[in-house]
Amino acid sequence: MKTILSIDCGTQSLRATLFSPEGEMLAIQQIMFEPYESRQPGWAEQDPEVYWQALTDACNKLKIENPVYFENIVGVGATTMRDSLVNIDEQGNALRPLMVWLDQRKAAPVYKPGIIMKLIIWVIGMTDSIRKAQRDGKCNWIRQNQPEIWKNTHKFLQVSGLLNFRLTGTFRDSVASQIGHVPFDYKRQKWGNPKRPFVFSAKLYPIEKDKLPELVNPGEIIGQITAWASEKTGLPAGLPVIACGSDKGCETLGMGVLNSEIASLSFGTTATIQTTSKKYREPIRYMPSYPAVYPGYFNPEVEIFRGFWMISWFKNEFAHSEVLLARKLGIPVEQLLNKLLHQSPPGAMGLVVQPYWSPGLAKPEAKGAMIGFGDVHKKEHVYRAVIEGLVYALKEGKERIEKVSHTKIHQLAVSGGASQSDEICQITADIFNLPVVRGNTTETSSLGAAVLIAFGTGIYPTIDEAVKNMVHLQNEFHPDEKHVHLYEQLYRKVYKKLYKKLETFYHEIRDITGYPE
Repeated sequence: MKTILSIDCGTQSLRATLFSPEGEMLAIQQIMFEPYESRQPGWAEQDPEVYWQALTDACNKLKIENPVYFENIVGVGATTMRDSLVNIDEQGNALRPLMVWLDQRKAAPVYKPGIIMKLIIWVIGMTDSIRKAQRDGKCNWIRQNQPEIWKNTHKFLQVSGLLNFRLTGTFRDSVASQIGHVPFDYKRQKWGNPKRPFVFSAKLYPIEKDKLPELVNPGEIIGQITAWASEKTGLPAGLPVIACGSDKGCETLGMGVLNSEIASLSFGTTATIQTTSKKYREPIRYMPSYPAVYPGYFNPEVEIFRGFWMISWFKNEFAHSEVLLARKLGIPVEQLLNKLLHQSPPGAMGLVVQPYWSPGLAKPEAKGAMIGFGDVHKKEHVYRAVIEGLVYALKEGKERIEKVSHTKIHQLAVSGGASQSDEICQITADIFNLPVVRGNTTETSSLGAAVLIAFGTGIYPTIDEAVKNMVHLQNEFHPDEKHVHLYEQLYRKVYKKLYKKLETFYHEIRDITGYPE
């Protein structure tokens, strides 16, 4: 029996999952770790050895507990979180802690456009966004504050690049993993040329080309497990390591989203909506369309930066009694939060949330808002309004994607932690007025990586064939017509107009308080 090993490294855990060629999850090992350490306010750093140790621990546990499946592995690949990079030396040792994507420290601006380019940037309304983008670049902060570390850096790698090197001894990574503050030309899907006038990433993040890994397409072989990696992980030497891609991209593939008529909704810490397109499309003007894990394709995406992290925010600030009760009953607190959704009617009695708890690159001045309070509102209304606000924001993203792709989205495929809530899936179907489907595994990102590994190792001749045989959907949710009209009215007449009404105040708040920068 052939088996496939997917490594999925996220912010809080690493999962090593064995799949059959039919997409059945055979075994899984999850290693939890603290998401980051914060030595100063706003800092979020992690020891890269935590990820490697988690990988070796997970593999060795799989080998002990599932020896038959483990000895029949035909290929392995890694999908990881986006925009978390590490400085390493020639031997692959980390020179400093890795800055996790949540890190908020700011660099000084590095890009000094000429007068004509400065005018163009101002005319297209990108002055604030370009300023924020380069200040958020972790490579810029390291160059400015730790120049010796930068000087000694042999490669500056995504987490996937680090794990690939540890497994194969080669500095190679997937095209589809290069998402974040790196000099990547998203339209051409290669490292950017700073001499090209509108490839801003190469100007905002001036990383020397020899410090970047060689790029290969998703589904191609990166290398083979070395003797050293075999000793550490228990994987056989010579086993092929296949290029995969980012966690969001693999989620989209793992839900079978191969065109622009179905959208992948990721209900994770960062909430996203994306489709798969042969053409490069920018749903938010001048914001890149990311490389898909389907080679040569793109994932037009709209992102809500704090996304379903807001469930954690709500738990911490409002749901202390539910947390204590869940602990007493030995159940996930989310089960009790789902009950809150039944205690508030659709529309949360007129309470509407704009979920910009952290600003995005396209709206760097944005702040969150909650309007419509009355004396009837309680905790359950606030929670429902938070969920509805997130779905409204994703629906707005759908309309942006449809506008640039000239294609109507007819179905939604949901994944991520919050997608396990039937109540949240039903709210999504009602607000979008579209059917919502959920996969038969919660490990959607791992399944997407497994699809690529199955293709890369020759189990299937094409990715399409691998998807057809490995991706299986279930739990379809249909819009409730009693709620669709109410949500459409709130969305069109209130939510869609909210940002423009408040934008001036957001600018004033930022100017007065300095937050957000």
